Amino acid sequence: MIPDSRLSQQLKSQLKIPVMAGPMFIASTADLAIAQCNAGIIGSMPALNPRTTEALDQDIARIKKNVGDMPYAINLVAHSTNSRLKADLDVVMKHKVPIVVLALAANPDLVRQLQTNGSLVFQDVVKNRHARKCAEMGVDGIIAVGAGAGGHTGNISPFALVQEIREWWEGLLILSGCIANGRSVLAAEALGADLAYIGSPFLASAEADTQDDFKRMIVEGAADDIVTTNCFTGVDANFLKPSLLQHGVDPANLARSEGKGINIDGGGDNAKAWKEIWSAGQGIGAVKRSEPAGEYIDWLVKDYAQARNRMNLVT
Repeated sequence: MIPDSRLSQQLKSQLKIPVMAGPMFIASTADLAIAQCNAGIIGSMPALNPRTTEALDQDIARIKKNVGDMPYAINLVAHSTNSRLKADLDVVMKHKVPIVVLALAANPDLVRQLQTNGSLVFQDVVKNRHARKCAEMGVDGIIAVGAGAGGHTGNISPFALVQEIREWWEGLLILSGCIANGRSVLAAEALGADLAYIGSPFLASAEADTQDDFKRMIVEGAADDIVTTNCFTGVDANFLKPSLLQHGVDPANLARSEGKGINIDGGGDNAKAWKEIWSAGQGIGAVKRSEPAGEYIDWLVKDYAQARNRMNLVT
């Protein structure tokens, strides 16, 4: 296993469990990020979730006020189709957000600007070559998005993706994809990741901006209920099959988007994406109830401790 970087040690010393919450479009709220931080993990929220940049300013101020010294993250979609990027970036800079997660584009000028302002910059990647490009830009952490992750997803096994990145990257590495219990967090560490990235289980949490039917689908769902398509935004993403069916969309006949490029403005080319047709990852089978985020995290911490104890007994 790769030794922890100094940044990894610093972050882990502040956490109850080596976990960062994945920022989920629409679903993640300031209340959810606050609950996540106060329960002992890195909370997060996409900058685009508040309806306006002014509302983002207010939400970040509220998060800062309520989490003390706990680190939290704001996700910025760095793609050119994000019409709010410049304005939202100004707010993130104003508040000196501790961690900024960049997605869907690699921008060295943006990385330097944020780091000069005091933020740690983590970048989502789905392939080893993407990770190399981000490392060359000087990011502080790489988030390896493996197959099965909710939202925009990769298609490479986390075993292969972490293996390839760890051959050359000794910095902070976070793994995303189907991680929903303590055993999975421990497995992510065993693979060589410093932190696990958990999103979809929080879709069922009380603080998430998800409808009751959405929460029910998460609690009742399993890996077979997830379908991967790029037809909404031009990028592969995982969606709940029952939400497709209830809006008259046949999961077996989703046309792939070819040559149109990425478009995330307003949720993508299809207005139903994310708001009515709901996204989740393949790990939702571990979610058994809708509850406050803090209660789920408390269970996660206990399950992680039990997994570590079992491994120690075996060894």
